[in-house]
Amino acid sequence: MAQAGKSVSQGGMRGGAEYLRSLKDGRCVYVDGERVADVTAHPAFREAAKSVARLFDIAAAPEHREVMTYPSPKTGAPVWRAWQIPKSHADLRLKRLAAETWAEATFGLMGRTPDHVAGFIAGYAAKPDLFAVAGAPFAENLRNIYAHLRDEHRYVTYAIVPPQIDRSKPAHAQKDPTLYAGVVKERDDGVVVSGAQQLATAGVFSDYLHLTCIHPLRPGDEAYANGFVIPIETPGLKLYSRRPFAGAAMNSFDYPLTSRFDEADCLCVFDNVFVPWESVYIYRNLQICWDQWWKTPAHLYGNHQAQCRYATKLRFMLGLAKRMNEMTGNDGNPAVQVEMGELAAIVSVVENMLLAQETVAPIDADGVLWPLQTALYSVMALQSELNGRMLETIRELAGAAMITLPSSVRDFDNPETAPDIERYMQSATTSARDRVALMRMAWDFLGTEFGSRHAQYEKFYGGASFLVKQNVNRFYDYKRATALVDTALALPPVRGGG
Repeated sequence: MAQAGKSVSQGGMRGGAEYLRSLKDGRCVYVDGERVADVTAHPAFREAAKSVARLFDIAAAPEHREVMTYPSPKTGAPVWRAWQIPKSHADLRLKRLAAETWAEATFGLMGRTPDHVAGFIAGYAAKPDLFAVAGAPFAENLRNIYAHLRDEHRYVTYAIVPPQIDRSKPAHAQKDPTLYAGVVKERDDGVVVSGAQQLATAGVFSDYLHLTCIHPLRPGDEAYANGFVIPIETPGLKLYSRRPFAGAAMNSFDYPLTSRFDEADCLCVFDNVFVPWESVYIYRNLQICWDQWWKTPAHLYGNHQAQCRYATKLRFMLGLAKRMNEMTGNDGNPAVQVEMGELAAIVSVVENMLLAQETVAPIDADGVLWPLQTALYSVMALQSELNGRMLETIRELAGAAMITLPSSVRDFDNPETAPDIERYMQSATTSARDRVALMRMAWDFLGTEFGSRHAQYEKFYGGASFLVKQNVNRFYDYKRATALVDTALALPPVRGGG
């Protein structure tokens, strides 16, 4: 599946510098009404690109080799652990440790790091027979796609949800059949795709785009029931970034998180994009397009990584709250301790549900380990509620502290304002600059546009909560639960005393 424009690593691991160079490939990214000439230089994207590049360097570092990589089954060379198909509980544990290592480098604030979609594609590759039902070439394409992405350390994002145009109608019944991304022409050497798909988070920074559909499709929607992986710079593929939160006038003191970790979400437009057959693993097949999520471990692997990331983010959130309390002298206040105990309880639930996915994970007849479905979907089902609850608690703990800060770091540099700022913005334990730095970070996490996007992101991360709860209902062991009721009903009668 070697594609034009993608350099092949020659030995060793792909590092951050090589990754940044590869982004200068002519990809078609639009923001603020203009095409971006170089995402590594544009003020909206350059710092986030550096944050991603750091992940490449972490994975390539010799001291991280054991956790972050495993030997390629094809070449024996080290490849990202994210691509590994786990066969044992120890394998899944190492995948968790690798995901946590990357998540800690971004404080859990980048949700589409290179290990996320890698998990989905590894899950497909674990069950190639599902795709062979439509013909052996599709399974072979999948194997080759997986091996190429794995062995060349490629970063893939996905667009798997149709745009919100008219959700009351199926894809083929929209007023224009090319509104949703679908095949409009079949050729001997491939297919042509037109339409749009969302929400390619981090598409600006990725090497490849994975297009498929997670929404249920109906008879008549066959043109949209596809799965393929293409380079981001493929002619005709256009990425429209939402308004970036990082900007030219931004500094890392006032916006320590926004300035570094805004990964950008994109609408993908396919303008007669040619996709060669070797890049296609599902073609016009409604059943396989649906089954890829539930009859392979793909959805579990990808969301296991997401929960590793989320648990890291919650630890960071809890750490922010703890540091605020210490700084203000409220850490010993009984009322504050109760609030912190509740926050810690929520984080502990998420952390331990993550461990449960791994320690009680079943291994199927093919020797493939699946993270425990009920543990994964249960925490995802509660994520939107618990995340909002935690954010609200931290707002209560902060009080007015985040909205009484000086206007910017420049207030420390002006000799007219600095003495007042340094005198009245200090805390009992820290200087004014250190106190403002912490509270700026808390505000960036909670109150800025970046923070608000994260609140919305976590609320709908797994889709609408009722859908995730349906997954829990589908996989829960009701047989064991109802057997207890049946046993209780069958107890022998007890004669009354007297």
